[in-house]
Amino acid sequence: MADDLPSADSQKPHYGWRFWSTTWAPVQPTHGSETSISSASTAFQPIYGQTANIFGRRSLTLLATLLFAVGSAVSGSAKNINTLISGRTIQGIGGGGINVLVELIVCDLVPLRDRSKFIGVIFIAFAVAVSIGPVVGGAIAERSTWRWNFYLNLPIAGVSLLLLFFFLRVKYTKDSVKNMLKRIDLFGNALLIASVVAILLALTYGGVEWPWSSWRTLVPLILGLAGLVGFLILESSKLIPEPTMPMRMFSNPTSLGAFALTFLDGILTYWITYYLPVYFQPVLEKTPIDSGVGLLPSAVGTLPFAMVAGNALSKFGHYRPWHFIGFALCALGYGLLTRLNAGTNTGYWVDIQILVAAGLGGFLRSFGGIWGVVIPSAIFNSQVNNLLGRLSDPALHTQLADGGAYSLASKEFIQSFDWDPQLKATVVSIYVDALKLSWQVAIGFSLLGFVIALVVKEIPLCQNLNTEFGIDHGEKEKGTE
Repeated sequence: MADDLPSADSQKPHYGWRFWSTTWAPVQPTHGSETSISSASTAFQPIYGQTANIFGRRSLTLLATLLFAVGSAVSGSAKNINTLISGRTIQGIGGGGINVLVELIVCDLVPLRDRSKFIGVIFIAFAVAVSIGPVVGGAIAERSTWRWNFYLNLPIAGVSLLLLFFFLRVKYTKDSVKNMLKRIDLFGNALLIASVVAILLALTYGGVEWPWSSWRTLVPLILGLAGLVGFLILESSKLIPEPTMPMRMFSNPTSLGAFALTFLDGILTYWITYYLPVYFQPVLEKTPIDSGVGLLPSAVGTLPFAMVAGNALSKFGHYRPWHFIGFALCALGYGLLTRLNAGTNTGYWVDIQILVAAGLGGFLRSFGGIWGVVIPSAIFNSQVNNLLGRLSDPALHTQLADGGAYSLASKEFIQSFDWDPQLKATVVSIYVDALKLSWQVAIGFSLLGFVIALVVKEIPLCQNLNTEFGIDHGEKEKGTE
């Protein structure tokens, strides 16, 4: 494990050609990994973190990228829904590993003080993927088959595998296969995966397929939460010699605050990503392609602010101010989103996206991201149900109720009411007002992040790198991959 405590000798590190080739190789898979947002992606991330310490970063990164490619191929060629679900699961397992391992490798290569600058390289890949993805996906949805949304990942994954195989060279401590297998926290990982999957299934289908009060929603949710509690108890016991999630990570308010801020950042990032299209398509009557283009300010706007914050953090070594600035900008941006309506001009919603992007400007986290979809979904669907009294047509009332409004959020659906301008305006008003409440709740989450940032203390950031997983500079050493 890397020692990030500062030392007296703080010489500026030198980065040669092998460093840059090693850094660029693991960044490549992130171009495709953003398409793999699923329960498998979230559930399997912790086990990647532990097994990467045991089997090394390189082999696990190659495996994760290969799984992502296989999952994409299976999904693209699926002839039925069961095959598609299987492919998406494999894709999610691979994508989750990519997300974790890329950042682990950066931590292995770069001292804590400089780390934020190089994380910016990763966010170039994320920004490109998130920027191009909605536009390309929208074009494919309109003009071709959905299968190409999966097939397009294959050449990217192929290039990534080649780069990883030839250029990713990092050290790790080798041992016998028997000893390495003994170190895996099998029971803890199984309990964690089962618990997370149960929670995500409940959150995914609750309020959509089944009511929140249904046993089909409550049973997996309660079992999943109980499983997480059991997992934490197990990890803190002496039964697990090498736990997946050591409790020392949560041993002080600063680390707890940092985890909470990361979680909130994931929520707020996904909140705007998933619900601005609900404004673009039914309210502004944009096509899927135009809706994807409309999200570009959120994606591209994140990059320069992340780079500025990263370089400033590296230069001055202070991170607390960026927490306050970020969540304050988020609160302001989400507050301005509440003013969106059918007559809002383009410049207004572009500027707001850039403002929120400036606040988020830094890190996606999968579990927080799941809640960033579920929470606004529950708010939006509930508020739509409350507003359906504006409609006199029982059939349309049934269509929009219980999640139907989100499913039907499209230009074509709204334009189907062109024959009755008054009815069309009423339907649009339901979307606008339901979204308004969703943005208002997001303000509360942003302000909560601002409050939590108060407990995060400023700690000196190490400028040296002490780790057993550092870069292999070409020496013939035992234990390099």
